[in-house]
Amino acid sequence: MNFFKTLLAGAATFVAAHTASYTEAEADTVSDIVNRGALNIAVQTQGPPFSFVDKHGERTGFAVEVVKLIAQDMGVEIEFHDYEWKGLIPSLLAEKVDFIAADMTPTPQRALQLNFTEPFYYSEVVAYTNGNSSAATWQDLNQEGVKIGVPQASSHVKFVRDNLPNATVVELSGGSPAVAQALSVGRVDAGVTAREIAIQFTREFEGVRVVDGVIVKLPLSFPVRPQDTHLQSWLNNWFRIKHADRTIERMLEYWVLTDAWEADHK
Repeated sequence: MNFFKTLLAGAATFVAAHTASYTEAEADTVSDIVNRGALNIAVQTQGPPFSFVDKHGERTGFAVEVVKLIAQDMGVEIEFHDYEWKGLIPSLLAEKVDFIAADMTPTPQRALQLNFTEPFYYSEVVAYTNGNSSAATWQDLNQEGVKIGVPQASSHVKFVRDNLPNATVVELSGGSPAVAQALSVGRVDAGVTAREIAIQFTREFEGVRVVDGVIVKLPLSFPVRPQDTHLQSWLNNWFRIKHADRTIERMLEYWVLTDAWEADHK
């Protein structure tokens, strides 16, 4: 009798274990995307040249066009969900989207909550100011009374506090464009952002200039949820292939390293 009880208990354990394994496999996000026929992507509301709405009313930018190619290779449609920067990670963790397509740095703090793809680009973080400032380098901004604007909840907050401890950090909602606008009306004395974005502001706002020096050079990646290792692996493989055939390099040249995109989209 004890033999049969043991046998039945073992069979139950086997079935439970394999049912759990099947459930985990069934919950694979890559399979979910393919089965539903749609890729749900979180993008930032304002962030040219990575993600923005152009003069034609179309959502575009480097990250957006990359994800369009990803959806094409998956054979699915794509749905974009707009968030301010601080809303991107909560939307992913709440499973409202499949992953985030943004110029996000895989900081150790973010990596406690998320997995990241391999970097698709390394961005230089610089400071910019206007004609009212005598600063020649970013180090010149490290003074009491100097207000430096950064996008709210961005990694730039930490970079300013670590490297310019005497200055005052001013966090602003609305992304980097809101910081540049604040600089133009005198609410802040300088801003910190990626070089390619800062150069764009020198063309949009009179008197804005990039000061000398690179505060930090950062990898940029797409985040996924911690359990989505298949999706992370698929995206890494996709980036390797697209780097190898120079697709990513051509897109970076158009969207990030030059102002070629402005003629078509601004």
